[in-house]
Amino acid sequence: MNVQRILFPTDFCEHSQVAEKSACDLADQFGAELHVLHVLHDPLLTMPMTAAALLVPPQSLENEINFAEEEIQKTPSPAWAAGKKVVRVVRTGTMFDVIVRYAQDNAIDLIVIGTHGRTALAHVLLGSIAERVVRHASCSVLTVRPKRLAKVTQEAAPQPILKTA
Repeated sequence: MNVQRILFPTDFCEHSQVAEKSACDLADQFGAELHVLHVLHDPLLTMPMTAAALLVPPQSLENEINFAEEEIQKTPSPAWAAGKKVVRVVRTGTMFDVIVRYAQDNAIDLIVIGTHGRTALAHVLLGSIAERVVRHASCSVLTVRPKRLAKVTQEAAPQPILKTA
């Protein structure tokens, strides 16, 4: 496998830090360029215009973009990034769509994306960005689970029902 460009989409949350470490480790291993992408959900894309005008203050998106631009400069840490090729990008749009299109447009070889580990009900209601990326990306995708999920106890697993006569 020849990996020259790795895409690490991040929402700056705790769960994405585990995926960030994996993306950095793989970039080191392959000597690959690391692309860090943060996608801001633009509420104007999914709300009726009248509702958006009432609910979204005009400077709200601009403030979010400014915050994201500051945060992405810290991702990955400047100490790790020193002397390495790191591309940092902030975009707005539908998250999975922007991630998949960015990967295609930039000849990404591997996407490393964290999962949030939502419960079954939350997953059904909210969906999964990582799952959609896996289904639609034209390159390989590595999903990285949060550490707390890697330590699931036996009690959480379904237990067989035993019938006695």
